[in-house]
Amino acid sequence: MNLYVCGSSSKGNCYILESEAGKIILDCGVNFREVQKALNFNLKNLTGILITHEHQDHSKYITHFAEKGINIYSSQGTFNSLNLKGHRYKKIKALEQFELGQFIILPFDTEHDAAEPLGFIIYDKITKEKLLYATDTYYIKYKFKNLNYLLLECNYIADILKENKSSGDIHKVLYQRLLTSHFSLENVLEFLKANDLTCTRYIILCHLSDKNSDENIMINEVKKVTGISPIIADKNMQLELNLFPF
Repeated sequence: MNLYVCGSSSKGNCYILESEAGKIILDCGVNFREVQKALNFNLKNLTGILITHEHQDHSKYITHFAEKGINIYSSQGTFNSLNLKGHRYKKIKALEQFELGQFIILPFDTEHDAAEPLGFIIYDKITKEKLLYATDTYYIKYKFKNLNYLLLECNYIADILKENKSSGDIHKVLYQRLLTSHFSLENVLEFLKANDLTCTRYIILCHLSDKNSDENIMINEVKKVTGISPIIADKNMQLELNLFPF
């Protein structure tokens, strides 16, 4: 697998996952033209688009892809919130596995202030690789096995967020929202501890807050807990996700 980061912030989130099985886009909150450019203006091998939830930084350019004949996969709650109907919008449900070309997709429910948010386990039938994508959630109740790659939100650090609230840099309403809608470093660490990471090669931290995060602290703390030095999903980053040599 190869991962290309078109955007990973509150300004817009979009990731291109490519393998011999084809290409999948994870969320489409980045300018359509930019994503087209990242795809070399070739949508032929684009198998489909997975949308986690309706917020604009993840869904703004859905219709642009649908108009180009690309199928969009998300929950009914997400489509209802965006008032989207039509044969290109494919309803999926948490814990109901489906196939997308040579990929097997398992959606799972997440915890966010959205209608019916989802995360995804993506399994490549050709290379036998498994990737978890979870963003915009403050908690994941499930445990997963044999994960090779984790593309995981790590939005803020609790102490930094508290300091910014005390100084007035973060409004108390936003402070409360973040606590119940986004993954803190502390909850990320608990999630990682709860899962078997013996098959994991890469942990990619995404959707970091501009004001409430610290890359160095996050990298060091995740490495302490897992023994794996995580990678920050910066815009335009390309990462070859190869299991071998492991």
